[in-house]
Amino acid sequence: MNEQVDNVLDTKGLLCPEPVMMLHQAVKKYAAGDVIKVEATDPSTTRDIPKFCLFLGHELVAETQTDGVYYYTIRLANG
Repeated sequence: MNEQVDNVLDTKGLLCPEPVMMLHQAVKKYAAGDVIKVEATDPSTTRDIPKFCLFLGHELVAETQTDGVYYYTIRLANG
């Protein structure tokens, strides 16, 4: 599934909790239904970002990994 991405959040090279903190700040700037793609190198994001989405009601559309980079496509929930 190819989602139209409204923003790419590059957190490569940052360690926990920075990627999730940056995602939390980015979410505030966008509207419900917008899609954010997160790029990260910290393996802990495989646990943290899905939990972030679950707790806040965002849809984790896709989660992949290539050459040590983790990619998350997230559709933002209402409010």
